Amino acid sequence: MRSYLLVRLGQSLLVLWGAFTASFLLLYALPSDAITIKLAAADNTGAVTPEVLAQIRAEYGFDRPLIVQYADELWSWLHGDLGNSLVTGQPIVETVLSAAGQTAAMSGLAIALGVAAGLLAGSLAGHAGDSRWGEVLLSLPPIGVSIPTFTVGLTLIHVVSFQWGLLPSGGNNGFAALILPAITLSLPVAAVVTQIFAKSLRSVLQEPYIATAVAKGAGRLRIHLRHAFRNAIGPALTMTGVVVGNLLAGTVVAETVFSREGLGRITYDAVSKQDLPVVQAVVLFSALVFVVVNLIVDLTYPLIDRRITLTAGRPVNRIAKEVLV
Repeated sequence: MRSYLLVRLGQSLLVLWGAFTASFLLLYALPSDAITIKLAAADNTGAVTPEVLAQIRAEYGFDRPLIVQYADELWSWLHGDLGNSLVTGQPIVETVLSAAGQTAAMSGLAIALGVAAGLLAGSLAGHAGDSRWGEVLLSLPPIGVSIPTFTVGLTLIHVVSFQWGLLPSGGNNGFAALILPAITLSLPVAAVVTQIFAKSLRSVLQEPYIATAVAKGAGRLRIHLRHAFRNAIGPALTMTGVVVGNLLAGTVVAETVFSREGLGRITYDAVSKQDLPVVQAVVLFSALVFVVVNLIVDLTYPLIDRRITLTAGRPVNRIAKEVLV
């Protein structure tokens, strides 16, 4: 376990460094920046000459060679100094942390709803087998993935909020305002979990030990909960960790549609104004969340399936390893 954690920690640091480097190069390759946009919007007199603009850019250090800017910013980040927003002047740490709570609540509820719905639908599809109902259930996930997030959100607002008046159409006021955006984000999660879990469950139900349990008189519910579920949930759990990245990307659309203040809105505003330090901070924060969630997923494998052990490289099925040896 210790060696596994050390290896995963090293991999996580490499992922974060790669995300920092890639975002730095991509953002600073843009033809403009926040200073130019801000001065162009504020100046209507023509007083901002190229000389004045060059002086301001020099004050922010944008006139230095790219490698110097990269090394200086990386050193600051390693010391916990994320700097200030080029647009608002506020500390980036405070800006990100103040919005992270709202996004975490919405994303957490979306993951819970998506996984619960996906496991339920996947169970029904898995037990239905090749019947008509099984095929119908397995045809729903592609539809859930293909529908754009903003289409789902606008439809829910029109029907649930405007026509039925059941829930607020947006905002950050209370749990009720979380429900519609969480449902919107949960559909792609549920679709992926349903597809993966149903196929895994069908495969597990064909195993010899399931036939043995049936021969011993075990009921359908007991077989599902005690034998099949725990052995089939592994691939679905893995995909849940993967879709977290897509979920974080979807928050930009969801928070814009539902007028919520969170990391998605901050990202949208920062990108539109080319506030590069804020964009980079959000990218690194998202990468950190992705790394942590996937590490948690890996650590839960031995708790769900006792055949799984954690080696220095990855989770390994002990029984399969013994057979191979």
